[in-house]
Amino acid sequence: MERKFVLDALDSISQTVLVKGWVHARRDHGGLIFIDLRDHTGVLQLTIQPDTPDAFAVASSLRDEFVISAVGEIRERAEDLKNPNIDTGSIELVVSELSILNKSDPLPIQVNSTQFISEENRLKYRYLDLRRPKMQHTLKRRSQFYSYIRNYMEAKDFIEVATPILANSSPEGARDFLVPSRFYPGKFYALPQAPQQFKQLLMVGGLPRYYQVATCFRDEDPRADRLYGDFYQLDLEMSFVEDGEEVRSTIEPLIKDLVTDFGGKTLLSDTIPRITHAEAMDKYGSDKPDLRFGMELHDLTDQLKDCGFGVFSGAVSAGGQIKAICVPGGATFSRSQIDTLTEQAKKDGAGGLPYMTVVDGKATSSIAKFFNESELANVVQTIGAKEGDLVLFGADKREVVNKVLGGLRSSLGTTLGLKDQNVVALAWIVDFPFYEWDDSQNKIDFGHNPFSMPKGGVDALRSEDKLAIVADQYDMVMNGYEVCSGAVRNHNPEVMYEAFGALGYDASYVESKFGAMLNAFKYGAPPHAGCAFGLDRIFMVLMNEENIREVVAFPKNGSGIDVMMDSPSGVDAGQLKELYIKQIEN
Repeated sequence: MERKFVLDALDSISQTVLVKGWVHARRDHGGLIFIDLRDHTGVLQLTIQPDTPDAFAVASSLRDEFVISAVGEIRERAEDLKNPNIDTGSIELVVSELSILNKSDPLPIQVNSTQFISEENRLKYRYLDLRRPKMQHTLKRRSQFYSYIRNYMEAKDFIEVATPILANSSPEGARDFLVPSRFYPGKFYALPQAPQQFKQLLMVGGLPRYYQVATCFRDEDPRADRLYGDFYQLDLEMSFVEDGEEVRSTIEPLIKDLVTDFGGKTLLSDTIPRITHAEAMDKYGSDKPDLRFGMELHDLTDQLKDCGFGVFSGAVSAGGQIKAICVPGGATFSRSQIDTLTEQAKKDGAGGLPYMTVVDGKATSSIAKFFNESELANVVQTIGAKEGDLVLFGADKREVVNKVLGGLRSSLGTTLGLKDQNVVALAWIVDFPFYEWDDSQNKIDFGHNPFSMPKGGVDALRSEDKLAIVADQYDMVMNGYEVCSGAVRNHNPEVMYEAFGALGYDASYVESKFGAMLNAFKYGAPPHAGCAFGLDRIFMVLMNEENIREVVAFPKNGSGIDVMMDSPSGVDAGQLKELYIKQIEN
């Protein structure tokens, strides 16, 4: 007899069927035994009567998560016995045959319980955690998510190509995972941070449009929105493209459809705005702003540079800025709430957190005495503060002020319930700095990666003000998360040499890191552009999850450890010897 899935049993009333699955629950009512059988489609009640003694004996021995098979007749339940809480609540299977396919030891975590289970235990016993209906649904939806993407890409004539996992180490913005070579002692492969070089080489190879659901590897600290180790991205590239807008206009319909058609959410705007990096930082204090709410940063430097408050005037005289955000209804915040915000500001580099409230039509605070009435009125008017609002100030270097107020804006958006999960706000952030100042090394470095084309080409790179150079680079942000990064690529060897030369690297260094790509560019490389979307992060937003580990089958924990597989782990000394590696004791 062919197996029938639980949900399909709804169409089998009065028929004899075979079902298989796990014991979700068992109830012994003396003369009757009820078993809730679970498979990947749902839960079905099995009824075992004493007049089937063999089946009744088996049922008496069952425990949670035993794997069983049952044969019986599907019957409609009496009206007063129907269960509206499950899809199959109107039917039951009256068992004639029951067998145990496998037993289960007592469970370390409960599959059918709504009680809290720590993430550590869920990940340690992930094979059990995956049995929960929520995780089953997540994995099924993720598969549908990938299919949706592939269908769109193929309809747009993109060609899927798998690129190598063992590659070379190159400076792409994060730490590499290195793999030692047994054949070539002292040399290493690197797991790709992204298929960057390979996809550009595919453009040189004549492919018009490439894509891949690519596995990428980066040795970066894990966090709620970033997996440790491996993650997945939609990687794509288009040849004969010299303007990033062509890439953006080609791919953004897919993202919009994923939000609305696949995810069932509402777009804040059907038109995705283009916001320059400089504007995003000045207005939101972040290059990945959440546009579902306002609370924008307002520049008050000119208005308050000559005020009597030394913190403000001192910041301006040192070349800094004064900015503020308006928190709606924040005048009711308690002292402890203000203290919490202050501590957050200090962690982001602020010396403190000046503030004022608007009460009875007046701006008041401990610092109000340093401002005249005109200055206070101008502040209130500029930032649009209303009765009952709270104004938070930042005064420091531009980068510090933006970081502090941008961080407060984001956390307050959560606190005040301004981040509607049913709404998705998308934006393209464009015109990123080609170079940025690295305080840790006291020198300039690439703002993102060396593969972007600087606007203005070689001439721009030869200008004196390197920090003013803009890259034809673009990110897509979704509800405050960066979900895509892309650029018009540098396909000219001269530009590549010049870009690295500005940082003090000579031609031999460039050739050692990017020799294959540079050589390829000498043989008629077409202009090209592309991007890559972080699929885990997009799927996390669409599934209303706040932790990215909830949408991956086998993630590592928040410390980068696979507690189920006990990885990373030590290896046999013989393996190390084969790789010419000597372990050094700490």
